[in-house]
Amino acid sequence: MNRDVMRRSKPKLYEDEAIILDTPPPTRLERHTHLDKDMLVAQVLGVEHFTLLEAAINQSLNPRPGMRIYIGKDVPRPLIRIVRRIGYSELTENAKYELEKAVESIVKLREDRITEFINTCGPLTPRLHALEALPGIGKKLSMRIIEERNKEPFKNFADVEKRVGIQNIEKIIAKRILEELSDPNTRHWLFARPPAHQGI
Repeated sequence: MNRDVMRRSKPKLYEDEAIILDTPPPTRLERHTHLDKDMLVAQVLGVEHFTLLEAAINQSLNPRPGMRIYIGKDVPRPLIRIVRRIGYSELTENAKYELEKAVESIVKLREDRITEFINTCGPLTPRLHALEALPGIGKKLSMRIIEERNKEPFKNFADVEKRVGIQNIEKIIAKRILEELSDPNTRHWLFARPPAHQGI
């Protein structure tokens, strides 16, 4: 199967929930004159796939940084509408500041899923295991994690920290996600959705 066919066969990724990062001032919204006057444009982060998005949100919802909102496909367009995907470089300075807090909160929310990743992830290349791509996790710690998970799957973050002897696994994961979102040269996407230009 060639690469083009593989891309076409991949299911589309949608976000059902997002965290608002910023609602830029009107001076930044001149290109959005087609939006209704009661809509604000917000920069948001998807909770499921860490997708950076621009959304039009009705002012009646009082959108503000840190607010968690439902953005599923069935949400009424007069309330919320996804405008487009955006990259890290397009975020406002305030959005970049809020991004770190948003990622950390999602990591806590997705503890079960991330623990499953730690229990099941494999090599990215013949020389690089996915665990080694996590900040501060080299070959030695990576092998220790694999040994422990082979004995018994990890139950949660605290179990990983206790059995492997590492601290603040939440911050390690959050740092990796922030690297994926902010570094245009990222080669391996462990948690975040690749930007649109990657064709995924």
